[in-house]
Amino acid sequence: MSTPSFSLVNNANGEKIDLPAVGGTLGPVGLDVGKVYDKAGVFTYDPGFSSTCSTKSAITYIDGDAGVLLYRGYPVAQLAEHCSFIEVAYLILNGELPNAAELEAFDQSIRKHTMINESLKGFFSGFRYDAHPMAMLTGVVGSLSAFYHDTTNNKDPRHREIFAHRMIAKIPTIAAAAYKRHVGQPFMYPQNHLDYCSNLLHMMFAVPAEPYHVNPVAAKALDILFILHADHEQNASTSTVRMAGSTGTNPYAAIAAGIAALWGPSHGGANEAVLNMLDEIGDVKHVQGFMDKVKDKQSGVRLMGFGHRVYKNFDPRATIIREQCHKVLKALNVNDPQLELAMKLEEIALNDDYFKARKLYPNVDFYSGIIYKALGIPVNMFTPMFAIARTVGWVAHWAEMIADPAMRIARPRQVYTGAPERSVSPLAQR
Repeated sequence: MSTPSFSLVNNANGEKIDLPAVGGTLGPVGLDVGKVYDKAGVFTYDPGFSSTCSTKSAITYIDGDAGVLLYRGYPVAQLAEHCSFIEVAYLILNGELPNAAELEAFDQSIRKHTMINESLKGFFSGFRYDAHPMAMLTGVVGSLSAFYHDTTNNKDPRHREIFAHRMIAKIPTIAAAAYKRHVGQPFMYPQNHLDYCSNLLHMMFAVPAEPYHVNPVAAKALDILFILHADHEQNASTSTVRMAGSTGTNPYAAIAAGIAALWGPSHGGANEAVLNMLDEIGDVKHVQGFMDKVKDKQSGVRLMGFGHRVYKNFDPRATIIREQCHKVLKALNVNDPQLELAMKLEEIALNDDYFKARKLYPNVDFYSGIIYKALGIPVNMFTPMFAIARTVGWVAHWAEMIADPAMRIARPRQVYTGAPERSVSPLAQR
């Protein structure tokens, strides 16, 4: 199939600028508008970048209309069924699924990097006891820039690999330490004999005074959740990591910038917003009345955890996680009024013509919040859990960008709407 040709025409004088089409493996082509300003003296205008490609990437593909999500070409449903999170992390970083020897070497490398420098404990004690864990994550991950001067030459492929392994290994330890600081318990060291998710659960919930046994149902649920959250193309936090990284900054600082972006309630905080919404509803008997308000545009009531900016169909991750959600609730025999509320919301949304017509299906944030709550993870730790999973994607995108010889520092332009040029009057004349 031939590549389509596009042009930008100035209707006032008929001048035409050809816009080269940049094609990929799947999906729409991108139009190269990089020379538009030089040739025509105008900028392209796209608030929110909803129609703008910021880069070329080989990591993740999304077709929002068809409900497709691929990591390196593999459907996410197949990866969640057949692979562990560590296998998927290797895939996202390296482009191919590992064989047995490659997986063993990668897994061992991650395990040996799980500990954090002892002096970092002092960083945690400097936070107020009621600080949000995401505030701690942002600060502590940024501080890692001060510890690894000898392996942060961005141009060295080996240094990039060491950074990737360190960051993926240490983010659960940092998140668990933030949780322990919040609840006032002593930090628990990582246990290298445990797998990635079991180790996280141990560091969060074990205490020195008694033995702790990881529930395999909980560990498996986390593993699937982390696979589903590992990457999601050029979302706000990933784009933030890329933009910060494009300056050549220390890579840990770029990841800290991504964590800060993820904290927003419109991004990684969405699953936290779902539980807050359930708190507001309060009781199952109020669910129908709440849904009626959602349908009334004048009410200003928003339905959190339903629909998605990208997916105009059912979120493919939600299909997988919905099954896991019901499995976890059944296996753990959870009896929680808030979870009963959530299931009632799901029932109404999946059967009500209003929501079906608008394709307002439960998304991954809706179900992930329910699972986290069932596992005993507090609401303020939901976004840190998201950050643990998404670190894989952030690191992979950073590494891909740094290795690209065509990389340039990100520098968006603007349409200026302020005052025109004017002169300053002396104080006495004002």
